[in-house]
Amino acid sequence: MIITVKINGKTYKDEVAPDTVLLDYLRSHGCYSVKRGCETSNCGLCTVHMNSNPVLSCSVLAVRADGQEITTLEGLQKEAEEFGAFLADEGGEQCGFCSPGFIMNVLAMVKELKNPTDEEIKKYLEGNLCRCTGYQSQMRAIKKYLDFKQKEEQK
Repeated sequence: MIITVKINGKTYKDEVAPDTVLLDYLRSHGCYSVKRGCETSNCGLCTVHMNSNPVLSCSVLAVRADGQEITTLEGLQKEAEEFGAFLADEGGEQCGFCSPGFIMNVLAMVKELKNPTDEEIKKYLEGNLCRCTGYQSQMRAIKKYLDFKQKEEQK
């Protein structure tokens, strides 16, 4: 099947097999931030934005992306670096394997939720597994980043 997909602002037209998952399609186009973790939609490592909404690319067929706009971490470098600095400052980066999917979800959450509570943050990010941090450093980073964004908007 031939699909047309906009990835990080660039349009691609390709023939794909019906069983190709979006994760593999994106990696074939150089989006190496999209990682393979569990392949069961449980870890969040493969999170990308489809039309600005977070999706798990390991559980979406590439043909479902036909006519859609996909954004990966490569397409959000400025925002990712901005939040990544908060994450690193709080020790939430450690091995970094989970960071791309985690950052993609945090950036989507910031756009979707205004002044989220701790419980709302945890609920939004519950599908992101990290084996290093214990999540406390990540929560501190998120809260500091949200405060920073709020102050930035008030300027």
